[in-house]
Amino acid sequence: MTLTKQVIRDTVENFSAKPNDTGSTSVQIALLTERIDYLSKHFSANKKDYASHKGLMHLITQRKKLLSYLSNHNREEYQTLITKLGLRK
Repeated sequence: MTLTKQVIRDTVENFSAKPNDTGSTSVQIALLTERIDYLSKHFSANKKDYASHKGLMHLITQRKKLLSYLSNHNREEYQTLITKLGLRK
């Protein structure tokens, strides 16, 4: 129940600042968003999967912390990232 390697590669390519950049904050947030979207779809079919729901809450908290960090340290990148990911309305 994980993302495919191709989806991960595409996400890293779209959000990385330079080649082989997998550890930057924006890439981490994008990958977490992909996992959160995947688990959200999973819950539409498996409503009673409470263990995975706990993991989803952990991922959401982790993404929130990274977004807060990025907002405090690089406001322009934060704005472009939330626009690309469609996180804020």
